[in-house]
Amino acid sequence: MMLCDAAQVAEGKLFILGGGWSMIGPAPTPSAIALKIEVGWHEAEMPHHWELFLQDQDGADVTVETPEGPRPVEVRGDFQVGRPPGVPEGSPVDVTLAINLGPLPLQPASRFTWRLTIDGETDEGWTLSFSTRPPEAEIPEAM
Repeated sequence: MMLCDAAQVAEGKLFILGGGWSMIGPAPTPSAIALKIEVGWHEAEMPHHWELFLQDQDGADVTVETPEGPRPVEVRGDFQVGRPPGVPEGSPVDVTLAINLGPLPLQPASRFTWRLTIDGETDEGWTLSFSTRPPEAEIPEAM
């Protein structure tokens, strides 16, 4: 998993723009998460469900205001991968995902973590943490 400015998948490859950051803002800006998932040979051909949840530094879900009221920031989807011909039996099969996000109104000077689950399971390493910069100091007007 990698935080980036934008990401795209083409022909099974991830194309990443502005990747590898861990600080953003303070103003809301678009961002993306690039994912490369290795699916075990025995799990290929089966449907899988993934979910990403944004949490604050205390582990609480981050919410944003919507026309329907406050909603948690989360993204989910499904994938299924076949076993490519010619790949040695037992080899993991790659799945690449690019999740592009619009600007999120996040609290400045704070820490956040994206948490990934696949088929309801998670792992300690399936997280991406980042910070938001503090508000920029106001520049005094010229006299």
